[in-house]
Amino acid sequence: MTRARSAVRWLIVGLIAVATVINYIDRNALAVMWPAVARDVGASKEDYALLVTVFMLFYALGQFLFGRLFDLIGTRMGFALSIGVWSISIALHAVTHSILSFSLVRALLGVSEAGAWPGAVKANAEWFPARERALAQGIFNAGASVGAIVSAPLIALLFLWLGWRATFVLVGALGLLWLLPWLIVCRAGPDKHPWVSDAERRLILGDESGQARPGDEYVPGVRQLLSHRQTWGIVLARFFLDPIWWLFVSWLPIYLAETFGFDIKQIGLFAWVPYVGAAAGSLGGGWLSGRLIARGWPAGTARKWSITLGCAVMAPALIGAVLATDPLWAVLTIAAVLFGFQIAIGNIQTLPGDLFSGRSVGSLAGIGGMAAVAGTLVTTWLVPVMTAHSYAPMFLLVAALVPLSLVAVWWVTGPVHRLDDPARRH
Repeated sequence: MTRARSAVRWLIVGLIAVATVINYIDRNALAVMWPAVARDVGASKEDYALLVTVFMLFYALGQFLFGRLFDLIGTRMGFALSIGVWSISIALHAVTHSILSFSLVRALLGVSEAGAWPGAVKANAEWFPARERALAQGIFNAGASVGAIVSAPLIALLFLWLGWRATFVLVGALGLLWLLPWLIVCRAGPDKHPWVSDAERRLILGDESGQARPGDEYVPGVRQLLSHRQTWGIVLARFFLDPIWWLFVSWLPIYLAETFGFDIKQIGLFAWVPYVGAAAGSLGGGWLSGRLIARGWPAGTARKWSITLGCAVMAPALIGAVLATDPLWAVLTIAAVLFGFQIAIGNIQTLPGDLFSGRSVGSLAGIGGMAAVAGTLVTTWLVPVMTAHSYAPMFLLVAALVPLSLVAVWWVTGPVHRLDDPARRH
């Protein structure tokens, strides 16, 4: 008799979403407390841009390293290594006293936190069928938004209670606590996990026998991945689109402080609002493409039209942010920007699982993450220059990147389907 369908896959993605919440609490802590940190260590806005750059450079390196590492050691140990190291690195912020020491711990944080994204994409491809993949990615991305929502008020509260050094120690402990349930729940892949029912295993593997067929898989290396136009479409889409997200993740608290004269308490009251829109976009974008697939749309078409909808929301919302004259209007328009962004990015991040097997998805996700960081670095160093009098020029610049990402998705990527080894065709 076939056992009732279990739901281990949703437990896995739930734990990954929680890890992402912790990830964003950790990375946002410095931005929220920067006015106090800068005063204590004698730092400037340019120093903050330097720290963002250091973080992003090592984040790019970590995307590639962990993308390959997840494919080599698997999802279980890949996540354990990533979150273990980043939790220690954020706690080490408590003992820093200069921009140099901050640069060292931000570099370690960047390398280790990068593992969450290729790891999530890989877990998604391993644990979910195509029609559920975008929703699962949306749940994971919603974790990032929830982390951004809770981080500003949580960090502000802890700072007012304990100061910035003790706050770094406490947020570092969160990730280490997460490791225990993760190692218990994620004890094997879906083909061998003892909690997975026969029905769930067949659903995940897409095979009525419930057994994977590894001999049929195309598992390309990095050079082979780069030989496909679909890879370059994803890479370019991430290059153009991700700077929009990182602009607000890295600079929103400072934007509120410089534009509206906010202190840390006021930042804590306002800075979470845009990420409510991001969380709604994460779940809505995943639900939408899954719904379209259930209605008979090809997976690639459903993803592309969902991405297009997200971009159609993003661009005009960025124009609205340019016109904002009070903090409430500003955070509401930015919420619309992040709503559209998450609709689009969740579906872009799902594409590697539509194109390749789970054994190479981590590598492609890592390459895409490196491209995202490259685009972000360009905008990061433009911020101090372009925002001397107003953030409007910066918002207009990133708005111009939105149509370029659509070109990458529709025309560079081309058809979206499971790819085979080109050598087999000859």
